[in-house]
Order: sequence, then structure tokens, then C-alpha cells
Amino acid sequence: MTITKRPKISHVDFYLVSFIGVSFALFSIPIIINLDIKFIPINPLAILGLVLFFVIFANIALAFAWLISARLPIIFQFAKFGAVGAFNTFLDWGVLNLLMTITSIMDGIGFSLFKGCSFTIATISAYFWNKYWTFDAREKTNGAEVTKFILISVIGFVINVGLASLLIFLFKNTQLVTPPQLANIAAASATIASLVWNFFGYKIFVFKK
Repeated sequence: MTITKRPKISHVDFYLVSFIGVSFALFSIPIIINLDIKFIPINPLAILGLVLFFVIFANIALAFAWLISARLPIIFQFAKFGAVGAFNTFLDWGVLNLLMTITSIMDGIGFSLFKGCSFTIATISAYFWNKYWTFDAREKTNGAEVTKFILISVIGFVINVGLASLLIFLFKNTQLVTPPQLANIAAASATIASLVWNFFGYKIFVFKK
């Protein structure tokens, strides 16, 4: 069986994925608080445990993806895309839950504005992470690339905010979950839908490589 050339990996990749692991842990704190997850106490020791877990997991996952990329090189790029997607997903949810915690607003126009704000921040982050790390697009940023990115992101924004808001509207009177839990379920559903769109959009139209 022919073995293709394995993609390059460097200490920078591990530094970046470690940063993602730390951020992932910290962004999860307001989410854990709003979801009222009793078995994960929010104290310094628990936070340190979350940080160590996600940093170790992220590094192992990246190393494993690199090892098997000798046969499927795209696996390594997909692993980086997944790490970036996880980072920006928790950035999105973390900002959303932080805003909800500060204001106690869980639905209505306020929720839609918060979701729009958190999604916009995550999208800007996604551009730079995917351009310079995932797809290694070193070409100078140009108008066409930015225009395509904005177009794909705007459609993703409509999918994300629209679906999350629609789910909140349809199920806001449910007794099965609490308002914070419903908000996070809506956010998760919207994130999955917009991530699928963004993956194909960025891969095919924006960062062609």
C-alpha cells in the first residue's frame, strides 16, 4: 500500500492547540454555571482540572491525527479544523452564557442580540485561525477572499441566529428543561447547522488550497 507524505507538524501546532485547550476550559465555566451541572463544582481546583484535561486531550488528539495522516493527509487538516471549530464554538457559547449571566436575559430580542454578538466574535476568530493555521493560506488577504468570507459568514450567521432564535420561540414554554438549558440546546443545534455550512464554504470557496 502506498504511503503518502505525512504533513509537517511543529511545536507551534502544539502551542496553538494547547492554547485552544486552555480557552476551551475557561469558556466552559459560564456554560457549566448556566446549565447548573452539579457534579462539576466551580472552584480553583476544578478549573485547573478542566484546563489540564482539555490541554492534554487536545495535544493527544492532534498527535494521533498527525500519526495517521501518513495515509490520509487530510485527516491532520481536519483535526486542526475540528480544534478551531471547538475553540470558536465554546467562544460563541462562552460569550453568550456570560452575557446571559450578567443580564439574566434568556429569550426574546435580548437573546437574539446576544447570540448575534457571540456568533460575530466567533466568526472573526474563525477567519484568522482557519486562514493562517487550518488551511495555511499565507497569501496576502485580498478583497475577493474577504468578500467570499463575509458572504459565507453572513449566510452562516443567518442560519445560526435564525435557527437558535426559532427554537427558543417554539419551545420557550416547555417544562422539560430550564430556560438556560433551552438556550444552550438552541445554541448547540444552531452551531451544528452553521458549522456544516461554514466548513464547505471555507474549504471550497474561501481558502482553496
